[in-house]
Amino acid sequence: MEIQPGILVKSKAGRDKDHVYAVINVDEKYVYVADGAERPLRHMKRKNRKHLQPILKVRINGTPDDAAIREIIRQYQED
Repeated sequence: MEIQPGILVKSKAGRDKDHVYAVINVDEKYVYVADGAERPLRHMKRKNRKHLQPILKVRINGTPDDAAIREIIRQYQED
């Protein structure tokens, strides 16, 4: 599965293992993620793409802000 901006991912490694993030940007080696709370858009986390598991149930359309990211992650975790 290709990791693309706008999808949700779950961290598989590191201190934040099992934490859910939204993908904001992708380059050759790294994926930049945010959760809207601990990691807002202005302080995105850089993660190695092999440490992320894509979540196919939810996709964010358009350019999200921190509140929209928090809401989508909250809705996913309630399901």
